Amino acid sequence: MAAPLKNLLTDVPGIRVGNANDDKLKSGVTVVLCDAPAIASSHIMGGAPGTRETDLLAPEQTIERVDAIVLSGGSAFGLDAASGVMAGLAEAGRGFAVGEARVPIVPAAILFDLLNGGDKNWGAAVPYRDLGRAALDAASEEFTLGTAGAGTGATTANLKGGLGSASTRLASGITVAALVAVNAVGQATIADGPHFWAAPFETDGEFGGLGLPSPFPADATNLRYKGRQIPGQNTTIAVVATDARLTKVEAKRLAIMTHDGFARALWPAHTPIDGDIVFALSTGQIPLSGGAIAMIELGAAAAACMARAIARGVYEAIPAHGDRTPTWRARFGS
Repeated sequence: MAAPLKNLLTDVPGIRVGNANDDKLKSGVTVVLCDAPAIASSHIMGGAPGTRETDLLAPEQTIERVDAIVLSGGSAFGLDAASGVMAGLAEAGRGFAVGEARVPIVPAAILFDLLNGGDKNWGAAVPYRDLGRAALDAASEEFTLGTAGAGTGATTANLKGGLGSASTRLASGITVAALVAVNAVGQATIADGPHFWAAPFETDGEFGGLGLPSPFPADATNLRYKGRQIPGQNTTIAVVATDARLTKVEAKRLAIMTHDGFARALWPAHTPIDGDIVFALSTGQIPLSGGAIAMIELGAAAAACMARAIARGVYEAIPAHGDRTPTWRARFGS
């Protein structure tokens, strides 16, 4: 019998997640560790991405499997977190074999949290390599949501963002799950109220159980933006994982379909000044039978999980000293 779901990315067997963060910095790193190299691809739909090693995830490129995925704060400085993860994996003998050498494959994406009230005066000692290594060392089946890891300093147009996750199990026994750091230019909530755009997909009251507002606010689709609209200051970076056996081409399609969860949970999404990306991982333990119909079901489930994870990331955020943006709980109650 399959284990009960924890509603986390780690419900996919063979996946662990580690967080590391610096509260003074108001930033952090989240590492998704594959116990064995996993089939991977990605899809970018934001106009201002910050990434590392994503070109090799295209279906036509040679490398098919990755050892880990890194999500980090710190804007471009945060890309160095992957170096710390690579170093740790190399010490453990992990990586793509090239003769006697091994090169850990660790794609990464970053979000912009440099103006959130944290102390970013690190001088020459950029902290993200060490945070990446610490997150790798913390990798476990249990991890904290909300103000943690890459979500530590995340914000949205009206509320603190955060790290969210959600999972589901299909009738076939296949598990699909999502992890996301929500730092969007837009909102996860509707107008000025507590209701989440992702409400139709909510499971077991995981982000308050409020449903959709009734009557629906007349100004619900009015656009509200975070701060000054400067490219590169916003992004939602995410991972979807499954134990379904996928090819690299199918993993790419899964990443594309999962972006629908962004559109269901954020208004607006995929803007010119967001860097929205989804990484897709397949641990390959269960055959995906049923052809295109099975892929449709998997992609729809992944999109729903992503919408739920985005709402949970905002819902689970907690206040911290120096915050410039309120949390959902502080504004609307628990």
